[in-house]
Amino acid sequence: MPLPLNLNLLRSLEALLETRNLTHSADRLGLTQSAMSRHLVQLRAQFQDPLLLREGQRFVLTERAEELRLGLKTVLEQVEQLYQPPQFDPAVCEREFSFAGSDYLAEYMLPDILDRVLPQAPDMRLKFIPWQAGRFDMLVDGSADLVSTIADEIPDNIYGKSLGQDQPMCVMSNDHPLRGKPILERDDYLAWPHARVSSASDKDGFVDIQLAQQGQSRQVRIATPYFVSALSIVSRSQLLLTLPEHLAIRFQRQFPVHAKPMPFIDYTYRYWLLWHGRADKDPAHRWFRGHVFDVLHHSIHGVSKYSENA
Repeated sequence: MPLPLNLNLLRSLEALLETRNLTHSADRLGLTQSAMSRHLVQLRAQFQDPLLLREGQRFVLTERAEELRLGLKTVLEQVEQLYQPPQFDPAVCEREFSFAGSDYLAEYMLPDILDRVLPQAPDMRLKFIPWQAGRFDMLVDGSADLVSTIADEIPDNIYGKSLGQDQPMCVMSNDHPLRGKPILERDDYLAWPHARVSSASDKDGFVDIQLAQQGQSRQVRIATPYFVSALSIVSRSQLLLTLPEHLAIRFQRQFPVHAKPMPFIDYTYRYWLLWHGRADKDPAHRWFRGHVFDVLHHSIHGVSKYSENA
């Protein structure tokens, strides 16, 4: 049975067929002459042909060797290309990237992301997909290339990069009776009805879990899948809304609302940019997620910390 053929043997074969000399072939590849001789023995067994025949002080190629010489260079070039890292040029990229996230991300972050990527890749396409908490199967089946979400645990084969973390805050209208209290206490929080954002990452489910452990519950009167809708409702009512700190700070600059810390709740939001492991080394994906990460990371860390006078 012929010996298995490997890339090193193919390189030795190419050198032998070009130089027709054991010494010169060995020097070209940085091998000893005895090692090159062993390679020739293996090649002869593999191809069941002597390949090189000694004629006086030189070797001549057999007919089989001549046939191999004609195609070997092309074969080696193709094999070498397999080992080269794939190249990516955003200027000629026509790929569609699918990105999943909340309506907040779509409204406030997506324009900034496009400002970064479109000048470099004018022919790329982007599809934004509404994200539902825990739907990591979207990454597994390829319906989403990238997801921005809050996650305490990340499944196997899902890769990610931490975007940062912050704390929950209670958002209320500027004329809410609780606005003037120096510290928001749990009884205050429970005394008033609540609104909640019901889609995207789970922004406040931990509140109900911790309250239930204490034998208490809050009154959720309104659930809406959209942040702007929730903020509009809260700004003109007595409802309370629980949001991450960086969102609360942004929204109190845009809506007539005020945000207060919640010292009676022990929870930390952990933000992630996630993708499936199969795309981890893909240069196009790395380019795209790098820009997305920069924008989202700045959105979390680029806001000032909470101030009672904000």
